[in-house]
Amino acid sequence: MSKIALVDDDRNILTSVSMTLEAEGFEVETYNDGQAALDAFNKKLPDMAVLDIKMPRMDGMDLLQRLRQKTQMPVIFLTSKDDEIDEVLGLRMGADDYVKKPFSQRLLVERIRALLRRQEATAGDATNANTGETKVMERGELRMDPLRHAVSWKGADVSLTVTEFLLLQALAQRPGFVKSRDQLMDVAYDDQVYVDDRTIDSHIKRLRKKMRTADPEFSAIETLYGIGYRYNEE
Repeated sequence: MSKIALVDDDRNILTSVSMTLEAEGFEVETYNDGQAALDAFNKKLPDMAVLDIKMPRMDGMDLLQRLRQKTQMPVIFLTSKDDEIDEVLGLRMGADDYVKKPFSQRLLVERIRALLRRQEATAGDATNANTGETKVMERGELRMDPLRHAVSWKGADVSLTVTEFLLLQALAQRPGFVKSRDQLMDVAYDDQVYVDDRTIDSHIKRLRKKMRTADPEFSAIETLYGIGYRYNEE
């Protein structure tokens, strides 16, 4: 049973969404502000967090920033209908996905399930059932270990979210081949989950930024404007 943390200052949302998630078989912990959630997370992390952006004491952006200092736990943002800037900023700060308010609770459940499946897939697909050997992928200076969700560039560790890991893995599997945004969406999101081009672009920008913390000259991910992205083995 996966444990989901729901953080929102709207008690109606906390009550209704927690009831829906529990009916779907999840264990749910609710918090009405970011600081209360952070205090609880410092003791024990959930499997995933769903965060409202605008909250008292500590908003969702601040909470995400604190979380990303110590964990790559999957995070979904709840955003207001017109807050496009918040959506993009949230993705660049390390959120895995976002859902706009007002939202269908069924849609939120599907997004949660999709993200948990993606997280499990990064480890599950990496283990050979007969030998237990881990399929570590090496491309030039890049080393990816899906079982341990570990990435290194030129020997330096790089901490990636589930979405960032899957996107880098998809690009690096076939160096020199172009992946369109639609193909990358299929890798990172289930078919029933719609995202736009901007979402993929935001994830790629953050992925590049993280790789450049290990190597300021990192340029292995190339943008082909109007087409997509490709990984060039260095």
